[in-house]
Amino acid sequence: MDETDEIGMTPVGEQLRAAREAKGIALEDIASQTRIPRRHLESIENSDWSRMPAQTYSIGFAKSYATVVGLDRVAIGEQLRAEMGGSHPATATAEVFEPSDPARTMPKWLVFGAIAAILALVLVMSWLSRRSLEDDSAPAADAPIAAAPADTPAPAPAVVGQGPVVITANEQVWIQVKDGGATIKAGLLEAGQSFEVPASAKAPVLTTGKPEAIRISVGTADAPSIGPAATTVSNVSLLGPDLLRGPAAAVPATATPPPVAQ
Repeated sequence: MDETDEIGMTPVGEQLRAAREAKGIALEDIASQTRIPRRHLESIENSDWSRMPAQTYSIGFAKSYATVVGLDRVAIGEQLRAEMGGSHPATATAEVFEPSDPARTMPKWLVFGAIAAILALVLVMSWLSRRSLEDDSAPAADAPIAAAPADTPAPAPAVVGQGPVVITANEQVWIQVKDGGATIKAGLLEAGQSFEVPASAKAPVLTTGKPEAIRISVGTADAPSIGPAATTVSNVSLLGPDLLRGPAAAVPATATPPPVAQ
């Protein structure tokens, strides 16, 4: 006869089962609410303490069970301690407390999948951040600059004395330009006016009575003065190389002034 029979009390397991059945609660519902494995709940109802963990855990399970079915958890705990005092082996090996049914825990594949998704998100955000920094430091031009072919010849240096010959008047001045026996230009140039010697002229020459009143350019270069001021110069070569070398030998005409254009 055990201690429970001596004190005339219904075993804790039977009380819990009766209260559960009276409320119409399934054992699976008790396991879901208390997070206690079903096998331990069955052992409590059957007073099978050999399959239960240590006494402290067993009493805690019974108290949680009692709370769900509406019994006094303190009284249930005290009675179960008395029941297990004489029937539970003192040298019983303590089992690991299982807070929940393993079937109800999160699957490992789901845990690993969540970790992999977090790592992938971190990598994507890092890549986007680097891409944004590279775009900010890139040159504004979108089109790539094509490199010049290695065999492209270098531009030839400009030849001195080439380019159009242009006579520009600094003030009103009379000029005459001939090419051989033909007169190309004869008359006044007003201040700021220019006359370009035709590129087809073979041997153009200039005559003027005011060398200081004109400026002659060959291409982008200015030629030296073609003679002293207030002196009539004639037969001054208007070929580019001749102009850039300096004034040609001019035949001064001091006897007669230059003709006035009509």
